[in-house]
Amino acid sequence: MADIPGLIEGAHRGEGLGHKFLRHVSRTSVLIHLLDVTRVSEEDPLADWRAINAELELFDPALAAKPQIVVANKIDVTEGRATVSHLQQQFASKGIPFCAISAVTGEGLLDLKRLLSFKLKEAKTDKGEDRVAAGV
Repeated sequence: MADIPGLIEGAHRGEGLGHKFLRHVSRTSVLIHLLDVTRVSEEDPLADWRAINAELELFDPALAAKPQIVVANKIDVTEGRATVSHLQQQFASKGIPFCAISAVTGEGLLDLKRLLSFKLKEAKTDKGEDRVAAGV
């Protein structure tokens, strides 16, 4: 498992933790994108997710092609919960698994564990691996 806090724009060029960080992520088989739904932009709710995926793609297209799960956190906050259904529709239309959770209350965590377990088993069957990267 790898935690990927704050992958920054330009990481594919070595900015921030850059290549070291992205090589670490390359060893995983499932990526979890953790979105703070209280910070999601109304104009472009997928902006953070797209920026991260662009960095992954620019570094190594195989990395961007790994299975992903998008997790919306902070649904215990009113404005967070209001964003969830729109995000869920957006990711469903892209065929990307989506879970909504509250790290504070624990809501949705069991669903996330089940989905992650399924995706890891699927990845292990496909490649003989069972590693996961989590982050924003």
